Amino acid sequence: MAAGFAINSPAALRWFYPRASAAVARLPAAPGFSAGMRVLLVSPHPDDESLYCAGQIQQAVEAGAQVFIVWLTSGDGFELDAALLERTPRPRAGATERLGIIRIGEATRAAAALGVPASHLTFLGYPDGALLRMFRANNAVPVRSPHTGATQVPYPQALRPGAAYTRANLELDLNRVLDQVRPDVTLIPTTSDFHHDHRATSLVMQELLARRGLLGSARYWIVHGGVEWPVPKGLHLRFPMLIPPRGHRLNWLRADLTPAQQQGKLAAIQAHRTQMEVMPRFLEAFVRENELVTLSDRPSR
Repeated sequence: MAAGFAINSPAALRWFYPRASAAVARLPAAPGFSAGMRVLLVSPHPDDESLYCAGQIQQAVEAGAQVFIVWLTSGDGFELDAALLERTPRPRAGATERLGIIRIGEATRAAAALGVPASHLTFLGYPDGALLRMFRANNAVPVRSPHTGATQVPYPQALRPGAAYTRANLELDLNRVLDQVRPDVTLIPTTSDFHHDHRATSLVMQELLARRGLLGSARYWIVHGGVEWPVPKGLHLRFPMLIPPRGHRLNWLRADLTPAQQQGKLAAIQAHRTQMEVMPRFLEAFVRENELVTLSDRPSR
């Protein structure tokens, strides 16, 4: 009962962790954005872009920057979600691919809510839940999706439908995006993130940026930051985003959000209707007074 109270109540957090909010308040301010800047957000799945970067996306757009988003997967690995959509514990063949198509549409609507046009969005369609395995395999044999069974991109909306699920193809597509966008700022997950797809996204992007001499353009964020994080669950607009347990050694910076930006972030998250049906309190917990970002993926000593 005490654990549930701590997870769900902001008052409990101040009771159990009296220094948590103060620690966030002491963080330096994150660097902003300026007119003409080109910002690329690299998202492992549809909804990640809204959960942790929606506030900063709005700030970039409001500053006159151009924002681009690329999704590595289409979120087709959420089998529970597919089951709920089909109202059956045993979804028909192709249900996860149909979920992927739905989630592409949701991500497009979420981006529109944040002021990012459809022409600035790219979907790659690689296998949800298998990015790290594909990254480590590093060979010409395609990885098979553990959820759809596909070995190549099945989505007509993707950058390259039919591309085999290999690391070489993933890098080819991401390099094409980098060539097109020429980012001044690149927002990518940190390798401290618990989710394998997020770590793979970070690893491959860090390699590609380093080859171009652009690793200094990276700003890192986290979604899966530790057991039950972020706490408290649910919508608490007047509560800070606390430092995640898995990233406690990173040098976080604080990006404060205005009330209007919080509402914009909430609208973007709510556009992901399939996810809201399954875990609304988890998603809403990301709408806080601030977002956290770090300029280095290396823990401080």
